[in-house]
Amino acid sequence: MGKVEEIKDNKMGIMPVNKLLVTMSLPIIASMLMQACYNVVDSIFVSRIVDEASAGSAGTDALTAVGYVFPFQTLMIAFSTGMGVGMNALLSRALGEKDDVLVNRAARNGIFLAICNTVFFMILGIFFARTLILSQDGEGLALEYGVQYLRIVFIGSAGCCLQITMERLLQATGRTLLSMAVQMTGAIINIILDPILIFGYFGFPEMKVAGAAVATITGQLVGVVLGIILNLKYNKEIRLSFRGFKPEWEIIKKIYCVGLPSIIMQSIGSVMTFFMNKILTSLDVNSVAVFSVYFKLQSFFFMPLFGLNNGMIPIVAFNYGARKRTRMVKTIKLSMVYAFVVMLLGFIAFEIFPDKLLLLFDTKDESLLRLGVPALKIIAVHFLLAWFCIIALSAFQALGNGIYSLIVSAARQLVVLLPAAFILSKIGGLDAVWWSFPVAELMSVICSAFFLFRINKNIISKV
Repeated sequence: MGKVEEIKDNKMGIMPVNKLLVTMSLPIIASMLMQACYNVVDSIFVSRIVDEASAGSAGTDALTAVGYVFPFQTLMIAFSTGMGVGMNALLSRALGEKDDVLVNRAARNGIFLAICNTVFFMILGIFFARTLILSQDGEGLALEYGVQYLRIVFIGSAGCCLQITMERLLQATGRTLLSMAVQMTGAIINIILDPILIFGYFGFPEMKVAGAAVATITGQLVGVVLGIILNLKYNKEIRLSFRGFKPEWEIIKKIYCVGLPSIIMQSIGSVMTFFMNKILTSLDVNSVAVFSVYFKLQSFFFMPLFGLNNGMIPIVAFNYGARKRTRMVKTIKLSMVYAFVVMLLGFIAFEIFPDKLLLLFDTKDESLLRLGVPALKIIAVHFLLAWFCIIALSAFQALGNGIYSLIVSAARQLVVLLPAAFILSKIGGLDAVWWSFPVAELMSVICSAFFLFRINKNIISKV
């Protein structure tokens, strides 16, 4: 079968929309849930660390360290996933337009950009890990643990950057089961290695927090190898030969026209977490551990949404390229219905079982429960709004209007959330700070609705 015929018969243009969305999204959601499981299991093990020098449990210090590392780890993921969004949007549109030459140019330049990201974060890890943790006012055992963890994950950044790229290449051509296999393999290896390296089982040295970092990059690197093998063997729409390759700035520009707003948007989340950590440290240093635990727990509900939008984006982009408006609109509407159901379940869980969720993290420190229960119940209010924003922002990206996503995200997290958190911390203390999340999400819904109306009027309705 010829290349053009393979692209013409791509399932994203012919399969019933609901079946296609479920088929595309479920494998990604499954792998995302495995990733969420890894994140929680990782922190559960970390919370049980005992430090002989401090004569007892160091679990809260370890969770605080993970919280200090989180904004910088998020930054690395932002660079990788944002580039992947741009690459996928260009690649999927090229598939819809039956331009197999552009498909391969987008893939090769995307991999080149992933390698550039790797070099950048390796340099940060080698020379600036301590400076980055100190910048959030980290001190004591939390500081030392944080420096160890951050240095290792940055030096091993090839695992994160290249694994995400390999997954996105498989997703762009509809091979989400293979993408799931890549991510789940890395996550499972993570989970297996965590207790072995953290506590020193089976003759391995007891590495504590550093062991969690080594487990992370080991799983990711295995995922990279598997992803390369699967792309070479099964991804027939893409040829990954680099013979005579030179960076094509025209293609890189197109990738970043969509991807850069996504990178900035996710980096804004990193900036928000950084300054939120500083606000929380000034009120109660243990609240940083609570914030870290919240992010681990909420991933069980947000990760499925991110899996859903990873399935949705190539479908919308493909059918935009193929000029099939009905399929585009139906995909967006169905995604919103599924997203609402997931977020409603998250809201119920956080409101009814906050203490049960927090008890998963056995730090032997009562402050985690005392500070965490009101925090989870208040923050969960924004779940009832977030579903709409996540799907709307994904639709903007799929249709080449990532700048709208950037505007909404920047306004939410920098213009509203952080100032609200700072003001509320002065007015009502720690419990009041958490209300900044629902306040910011309400603003995000208003902006997202406005931009979605414009997208529908100016782009979708004219397809």
